[in-house]
Amino acid sequence: MTPSSASRLIRVLLALFASHVAAFAQGKSALVVAQLATVPHVPNEVLVQYRAGATPAQKSAALARISGTRDSNVVNSAWRRDGLGDLDLVRLPPGLSVAAGILGLQSDSAVAFAEPNWIYQHFATSNDPYYTNGSLWGMYGSSSSPGNQFGSGAAAAWAANKTGSSSVVIGIIDEGVQINHADLAANIWMNPVEIAGNRKDDDGNGLIDDVNGWDFAGNNNSVYDGTADDHGTHVAGTIGAVGGNGAGVAGVCWNVKMIPVKFLGATGGTTANAIKAVDYLTDLKTRHNLNLVASNNSWGGGGFSQFLSDAIGRANSAGILFIAAAGNASSNNDAVANYPSNYNQPNIIAVAAITSSGALASYSNFGATQVDIGAPGSGIWSTVPGSRKTPFSYASYNGTSMATPHVTGACALYASINPGATAEQIRTAILNSATPTSSLSGKTVTGGRLNVSGF
Repeated sequence: MTPSSASRLIRVLLALFASHVAAFAQGKSALVVAQLATVPHVPNEVLVQYRAGATPAQKSAALARISGTRDSNVVNSAWRRDGLGDLDLVRLPPGLSVAAGILGLQSDSAVAFAEPNWIYQHFATSNDPYYTNGSLWGMYGSSSSPGNQFGSGAAAAWAANKTGSSSVVIGIIDEGVQINHADLAANIWMNPVEIAGNRKDDDGNGLIDDVNGWDFAGNNNSVYDGTADDHGTHVAGTIGAVGGNGAGVAGVCWNVKMIPVKFLGATGGTTANAIKAVDYLTDLKTRHNLNLVASNNSWGGGGFSQFLSDAIGRANSAGILFIAAAGNASSNNDAVANYPSNYNQPNIIAVAAITSSGALASYSNFGATQVDIGAPGSGIWSTVPGSRKTPFSYASYNGTSMATPHVTGACALYASINPGATAEQIRTAILNSATPTSSLSGKTVTGGRLNVSGF
């Protein structure tokens, strides 16, 4: 295509966009376009969902409308069991806006829907032997020593010999996780089908040597890439740091298996890679019958994505809970949606953060209909990568990122105590555990905070 013809195409598409504003300002498409001005997204990419049965020629014709090129398939066809057409990542030609690209694609009968490739970030900030010295307040309860009535009550469960089970599996969709951390290594998942180092796809999922999980940001099997993977490592420690070993911290579950699924890199993570991460876990459960009960999702900030919502729905069909951070914008999620916690999927538990005094954390989002429960999120000590001299370390972070893994750990703990419990039963048990808390009254669905002491 010549520069002049490309310019004409762009002008035509922009004119078409303007002429269809009224029609376009309806439903999900309107929501998507409205967010483009304020929500970070990859400027030269869109995600395209083709209709079921669309032929290669029809797909090529749709891309030709905008002079777009197919970058890659987002949803592995071997993983998808929902009857939908291919979901592809498409690159736009120079000068074509994302809004115009979306409209141009959606005008083609082979395309079901198109949307931006949103960018997500984790929900944490750093402020600088942890159980016995009073630091690990999020694990305490009113009867533990040390004690804190606003903690999760995990200590009471431990005292009753309820410490989890290695048969329960949790996915950590985040940055990478330091899998050799002294307080985590025993609880990192090993793929029972994959043979390490043979450079073959032994389990048939299209990924070579996914022994401990996968890095979708780097498209490789290295689930830990150095000290920048502190957020994912911190989350993992709250869920499942080894307890009772006289060292470091203890997770809600002392015994559990955790699958690191990295999609957040140095500049955040994209919708395309988030979808791959969610579907990877869904495929592991359905293909290998793993007792994978939940994924931890301490991230957000992207705009509405029907494609990501669909992926979470596929996880729901597989019986996997999706525990999501409510966000750190001090915002009402009932009024201003936070994604992914606001998606209308029955497997989501949206989590706000509370402080050690029981207050709703000043940074935490809330929502009487969109945020389910509060959990400890401020001054939370957990595992982080160390230095060359001290490779394993610990740090205190704040955020709904830190509250979320308390709830994910609680899901794993409940599943270990109640083998065979469904995702719906686990979710109900978590929400029914909520202890009424004045700071959360009218601010969350339950009006209360996590309390696992009665499990």
